[in-house]
Parts: sequence; structure tokens; C-alpha cells
Amino acid sequence: MSSSSPSDSSGDLSERRGIPAAKFIQDVETYLSQSSLDSNSALAFHQERLQQYKVVEMKLLAQQRDLQAKIPDIEKCLEVVATLEARKGTGEALLADFEVSEGIYSRACIEDTDSVCLWLGANVMLEYSCEEATALLKNNLENAKASLEVLVADLQFLRDQVTVTQVTIARIYNYDVQQRRVKQVTPTAITAADS
Repeated sequence: MSSSSPSDSSGDLSERRGIPAAKFIQDVETYLSQSSLDSNSALAFHQERLQQYKVVEMKLLAQQRDLQAKIPDIEKCLEVVATLEARKGTGEALLADFEVSEGIYSRACIEDTDSVCLWLGANVMLEYSCEEATALLKNNLENAKASLEVLVADLQFLRDQVTVTQVTIARIYNYDVQQRRVKQVTPTAITAADS
């Protein structure tokens, strides 16, 4: 969102994590005269800004979906590690089905174990003690939940900016229509007065 705004000089433009705030335009005529723009240029600028907001919204929604899928996976891993720790020392073997590949499962008999292997991403798996794995997974869960909260707040801010921009576009468009009507009425009124 690096395009410069004609209203940047006002000084009250704020942002949230790189998302510029949309300025509500109370008086379109004053806005256009101060920014030295005609209606079409102002409409083009705000429509471009609206498209930029839509692109950012799509990216944030994709991140939100990823996090919403990741959180249950982390919670499931925590439950598995807790189950392994609870069964440690009891002498009972744990019978578990696990996914080898998408849609392909295998059954395993897990004896007493002091460690687990966790996927870290990028085809990397590391072996951790159960305590270390629990601490790592809890930390990852807290980070994912915090990131999700920030994303939700960013999305709300972005939706507010989209609304303000849409209202601004409508106000500029209505002002332009009104000015065109005035220009059409004025020449016909002058011609009627002359005759």
C-alpha cells in the first residue's frame, strides 16, 4: 500500500501494522479543492485503495485459516504427549493408529518411551524428551493463539477501512453526479431565460 494519498498532508492518517487508515471525507467539495483533484481522479484513487484493502484482506484471511487449522493440530499433539507421559511406567503398551501419508494409516504398539519426535516443518523432525516436547508445544500453542488474536484485530480494522473507503467512494460519486446535473440544468436555464 505504498501509493501516496492526496490526503496525506492532513497529518491524521494512522495505520495498523502497515495497513493505512482510510480517512472519512465529511465535505467532498472541500476535499477535492484541498487535494487539487477532480472527481474522477479521487474516485480512481479510492477505488485503487479499496482494491489494495481487498488484497490485504485475502492474505489475512489465508493466514487466519492456516492458524485455525494449526491450533487443533498442536492441541492434539499435546494430548498425545500427555497420554504417553501418563502411560509411562505402567507397563501397558499403547496401541495407536497414525497417519503415514494423506489417507494412509498404520497401527503401532508403543511401549514405554521417554522421547517423542515432532515435525518442525520443512521436512525436519527432531526427537525431544516428553517434557521438552510438552514445553515446546505449549509455547507454540500460545504463540499461535496470540497471532490469531492479532489477525482478528487486523481483519476488523481492515473491514472498518473498507467500509469507510466504500462510503467515501459513494459520497464522491454522488457529488460528481450532483455537479453534472447542476451543469446540465444551468445551460438550459440560461437558454430558457434568453428566449
